[in-house]
Order: sequence, then structure tokens, then C-alpha cells
Amino acid sequence: MDATPPSMAFELRQTSLFAGARDRARSTAAWIEAWLERQREQIALWVPVALGSGIAAWFALPDRSGWLAFCCVALAVSCLSLVLPVQARLRQMMLAGGMLACIGCLLVWGKAHLVGSPPLARATFTQVTGEVVAMTDMPAQAMVRLLVRPESRPDLPDMIRVNLARERQPAGLGAGAHVRLRVRLMPPAPPAVPGGYDFARRAYFQGIGATGRALPPVEMLRPAPGDGRTLRMRLSAHVQSRVEGPAAGIAAALASGDQGAIAQEDVEAMRRSGLAHLLSISGLHVTALIGAVIFLCLRLLALSRHAALHWPLMLMAAAAGAAAGIGYTLLTGAEVPTIRSCIASLLVLGGLAMGRDAITLRLVATGALIVLTFWPDALVGPSFQMSFAAVIALVALGEHPGFRALTVARDEGPGRKASRMILALLLTGIVIELVLMPIALFHFHQAGLLGAIANLVAIPLTTFVVMPAEALALLLDLFGLGAPAWWVAQQALALLLLIAHGVAASPLAVMLAPAFGVGLFATIALGGLWSLLWRGPVRWLGLAPVAIGTLVIILTPAPDIVVTGDGRHVAVRTADGTMAMLRAGAGDYIRDTLAESAGQDGELGVIAALRQARCSADLCAVAMARSGRSWRVLATRSAMYVPPAILARDCAQADIVVSDRRLPRACRPRWLKLDRGTLARTGGIAINLSRGSVRMVRSPGDAHPWVARAPARQLYRRISPASLP
Repeated sequence: MDATPPSMAFELRQTSLFAGARDRARSTAAWIEAWLERQREQIALWVPVALGSGIAAWFALPDRSGWLAFCCVALAVSCLSLVLPVQARLRQMMLAGGMLACIGCLLVWGKAHLVGSPPLARATFTQVTGEVVAMTDMPAQAMVRLLVRPESRPDLPDMIRVNLARERQPAGLGAGAHVRLRVRLMPPAPPAVPGGYDFARRAYFQGIGATGRALPPVEMLRPAPGDGRTLRMRLSAHVQSRVEGPAAGIAAALASGDQGAIAQEDVEAMRRSGLAHLLSISGLHVTALIGAVIFLCLRLLALSRHAALHWPLMLMAAAAGAAAGIGYTLLTGAEVPTIRSCIASLLVLGGLAMGRDAITLRLVATGALIVLTFWPDALVGPSFQMSFAAVIALVALGEHPGFRALTVARDEGPGRKASRMILALLLTGIVIELVLMPIALFHFHQAGLLGAIANLVAIPLTTFVVMPAEALALLLDLFGLGAPAWWVAQQALALLLLIAHGVAASPLAVMLAPAFGVGLFATIALGGLWSLLWRGPVRWLGLAPVAIGTLVIILTPAPDIVVTGDGRHVAVRTADGTMAMLRAGAGDYIRDTLAESAGQDGELGVIAALRQARCSADLCAVAMARSGRSWRVLATRSAMYVPPAILARDCAQADIVVSDRRLPRACRPRWLKLDRGTLARTGGIAINLSRGSVRMVRSPGDAHPWVARAPARQLYRRISPASLP
């Protein structure tokens, strides 16, 4: 008889497979704990990342069911962590991470319901009486932009944005004025094509429910207090009056944050050259101002022997710098990027006042956490992503031992010192360009390649010449003596524009990429954060998803057909790889949108001029060869009546039909019928013929509050090109 106790029959033997797996799991858990112990100083940096993941999930998931499911999964992760040992760092990270992700999702969800303004249901032409909440002068576009709060109109949103020609501007117009005007209102525009700029989402969180253009005359019921201009507008106008030529708009933007006077060609040149960040009031401008105030305060207070020996000069200078930073933020409109920079600067000043090392990644994480708490919707905007990515890269680079060895002070000649500083600036610019490239490609479909070289001159020029000259000129203008300082500022700005236009004209200025999905962008972003936030050799594992994502972007084929959401504008890829559009008279905005979405730099051709196209006044048909077969695209060009028999015949011969009007049932193409009804549900569309795939602006069932409602319906059948007749 076997003497083995019954309970031992169910125990794992030391040599069994289960015992080996258990030992490996224990050793892996021990290794993770040891690694987290070494990284304990970096763990707190992932707090804003966890909060941001919940915010991003709310924007990425389509409806309430998805949002609730994400919160449940996040809380399940927190609950799952309770099975781990109490003192384990992994337990603490999972517990906090899951709860922060859930809080982030609920935070932005709550703000969307409390703050957002639902869009206007449909376009309408009406007369509006209301109060002007804010006015922005845009001389470069010959118009003023008004934010109006309609009165006694429950059928209209609480806030509308109205453009008015400058020559039609009545006297006394400004914030606080009451006006009556006729306006054609439209819902805030969604992205025209996949990957385009989503103004509807931004307008929703800004409280703007409709936009339009006012028709003359504008009746003034009650003028604005004073002259109707804010301090910011008066400052901008004063700067423009003191600086001549194209530099006036740049000077006004640097002083007040008002970019309305910058010519479009200068904006484009600054963007292509990687210098666009100089135009918006952000970290560079706030830091330069605060640094100058601290420097002056320390020097002036140090003139007093008693103050130098007995007063806390650094604390007093930091307080003065903080006051200057807050005042500058309020003066320039208190936009989110400026507020973000001001918060970071205040944290730095607090660290300096306490004698602590203030420039750390913990400071950056604290600033990001504050911004995400009060402005969670800022996470999905390029401004938040680019500014924090640049700062994280700068601080991580500054903490690297090799870079510290390069920049550490040493006893050497001025030539070697200048060479080291130039090399450090160049390395900094290259690192920032590499970090910002995926963000720029995702949002703008192009990224600067020569920005590091341009910024090598532009940043010192702006920081140490332009801004001090403008500040001195404004101070001297109190006594009527500012002309020499304005001349210096104008010459420096002329040099800045010369650099911008010179770099932008280079064929290597930008890298282009067609629009790609948010999942790919998130993969690259998480890989970059892994590399920047951890320390040690493990951090380089984050380069794998970055490299894979970059390779996918490079290999992503550009769309063969791009259709705007209204169906009026169609662009097709020609045999030589360029794009040609249906309507030659389309505006610059539509041309740029179609070109950027398709990854093309330069002018678009016209379909009617293609050899493989046949166009009449009403219809245009073009043949496209892809994947060994010929595709036929048919598009309407006018609103004129087409006999049903002719339309049915042409539709039957086409694979894809595009129209800005509703087409009758008799129009039956072989694959896609993109008329007004279909595009109202899908938004803009990008089509890849080789893959037989379609990418839409609107996801089916998208329930975000800024998205116009449309009935769900099967939009197309996904088929392979070989299955078509």
C-alpha cells in the first residue's frame, strides 16, 4: 500500500514544468522590482503620462460605452495590483496608474459636458443681436474677428465667431459693444480630409458653437467702453506703427502675441524653416522676459551694500520675475501655451528661491500635470505635445553625462569655448528636431529638416537682440526716444525673415508624409517617452517602436484619391506621382489641405488637363492605372441637371463616383458612390486603390459632442481590386 499522503498527490514536484515556470515568474518579478528600485527617482515622471492616457482614450474611443469600458479596465488593473505584495513598487504603479487613467478619462469627459458648446445643427442665415465678448484685429487678412454672445436667441449657440471686413468696421466696435448684424452661420468645420485640422473639436472646448461672416451694415446699438481696444490691441498697434514692412507683424507678435498682422508668405516661411515657434508666446519669450527682470533686479539691488549683505536678493528677484511673467501672460491673452510656460517658469523660480536644482524632469512632469488637470483637452493639440516634448528632450539631454561634459565650465580660450557652445546648440537643435518630427508629421504632414541650423542663429538673435531691443524701445517710447532701439529691432527682424525665407526655399527644408493613423502616432510617442523618462540601458528599448513607427510612416503609400467632406473638391494621383484636383479655382486653403494630406509639396495640377481625363462642363471622368488594372473615377463639376439616362450610363461605367449633391438611385457605380448624403456621414475620404482601402474623417458611431449626428449605414463594401469587373 502506497504511504504517500493524499495531499501530496496534488503538489508540484521540484522537477515539474509548473515548478520551473513558477521559479521563472518569481525571478522575473524579483528582477522587475530590483529594476524599479533603481529607477525609483523616475517613477513619478509617469504620473502625467498615466493621466494623459485616460484623456487620450476619451478622444480615441467613439462613444459612452467605450469610455465606460476603458474606466472599468483601468480600475480592474488597479484591483489586479492588490494581489501583489504590499511593498512591491509594481503594485503601487499599477494601483496609481489605473486610477489616474480612469480619472483622466472622467476629467475630460466632465469638462466636455460642463464647458463645451454644442455646434449649430445646420447652416442658417439670420440676424443676430448680441454683445461682443472679444475682438481680434487681423490686418494681414483685412478683417476683424468677433466673438459675439447672442441675446434672446435660444436657437443659437451661446457663443458665435464672426468675421467682418475691416473697411466695414463701425466706430466704437470692441469688447463690450452691443451690435446687430446679419450673418450666415455655419457649424464649426470638421477636418476637410482625413488627418486635417479639426477646428470643430477646438471650437467646442472654446465655447464657440458657430462661425460665419457678417454682412454689411453692422448696426452699433451701444459702443464699447473707451475706444473698444484692449491693452494688447493698443500695444500691437503701437509696435506696428514703429516698425516698417514685413517685420512689423513679427515685432507685434513677439511683443503682444498678436499674429494677425503677419503676412501669409512669412508665416509659411517661418513654418517651413522650423522657426514658427518664435511667433507664439511660449517658453522662449516668457523665459527671456523673466530672466531679464531677474538680472536687472539683482544688479539694481546689489548697488545697495545693505541690501546685498542683509536682504534675500534671489528671493526678491524671483518674486519680481514671477510678477513679470504673470503680467506678460495676461497681457498677451493668457493662451494655453503661454499659461503652460508661465506655470513652468514659476516652478523654476520656486526652486531657485529655495536653493534647489529647478531644471529637472520632475519640474516638467509637475507642469504637465497642472495643465492636464485644468485643460485636459490641450493634450491632443500640437502646441501641448510639441512644447512638452521639446522641454523633456532638452532636460533629458542636459542630464546626460556626455552633454554635461561638453557644456561644463572650464579654463580655456574664447575660441574653444565658443566652439563648444556652438556645438552644444547644434546638438540641442538636432535633438529637438528629431523629437518633434513625428508630432509635426502627424499634425501638419511635414517636418523641418533644416530647423536645427536655422534656430542656431534665430534663437540667439531673437533672445538677445530682438526682444531686448523691443523692450528697450517700448520703455524709451515713454520719453519719445525709442527710434534707435526700434531701428535695431527692425534690422534684426529683417535678418530673421531673410533666414526663414532662405531656409524655406531649400528643397531639403521639409520632409513630407501623407496622413497616418493615431495608433501609429501613439506607438511612436510612447516609445519616445520610454527613452526619455527612464535611465540606464533599458531606456533604449523605447527606440524600437520609434524606429518601427518611423519605418511604417516612410513606407505608408500616399492616397490615390482625396475627397473633401463637401464633395466639391477631389484630388487624384497622376502617373508621375503628383496630385491633380477637380476645380482649378479652389482657394489656397483647400489646395494646401489636399496637398498636405497627400504628402505633396508644391502646386496641384488640374484633372481636366490630364491626358487620361475626359471632362465636360458638368462631368469629369479620369482613368487611373493601379495594381495591374484601370480604375475609372467620375466626378460632377456643376449643379446643372444631367439627364438620368446619361448619368446612369456614366455611373455604371465608373468604379467611384464623387459629387457635391445627392445622386439618384439610378447612379450605381461598381464600388463607391460618394455623394452629399454619403459624405455627410463619412466626412472627407482618402482612398488607396492598390489596397482597396478607404479612410474616413468620421468613424461610424462617433458620439463626441462636437461631431454632427448622422444615421449609421454601410458606406461601402471592402473588396480587393481583383474582384472588380
